[in-house]
Amino acid sequence: MDRKADAQWFGDLKSGNGTMAVGSGAFSGPFSFISRFEKSGDTNPEELLGAAHAGCFSMALANSLAGAGHVATSVKTTAVVTANKGATGFAITGIALTTRGVVPGLSEAEFQKFAEETKTGCIISRALAAVPMTLDAKLEG
Repeated sequence: MDRKADAQWFGDLKSGNGTMAVGSGAFSGPFSFISRFEKSGDTNPEELLGAAHAGCFSMALANSLAGAGHVATSVKTTAVVTANKGATGFAITGIALTTRGVVPGLSEAEFQKFAEETKTGCIISRALAAVPMTLDAKLEG
């Protein structure tokens, strides 16, 4: 299974701009130096990485729960991707996952166990294993 995305950049780093698009056509949008390192209404690669991680984590956690007989009503995850400038330039220095689940009949301790396993087990988490990650997981409802 291959998945595709495209990006194109025009001009220099600070005054240039670019576009990114996913192969399915579900998203395309502009990005720039300002959207990456300052603030703007455009997206950036780190934001898209966070969306991918949050989506993968929510899906994987729901799958693990269902496989153990606990079908989730919902699993919502937020991923905050932190990028900082160091001696060698910008780097992704952390990812903070916050997940909330509604899972009837499941204890908080069980939910924590499944969430921690998913933190190291989902496909995107494994791909980003070199990045420090934190997890705040809570059962709701």
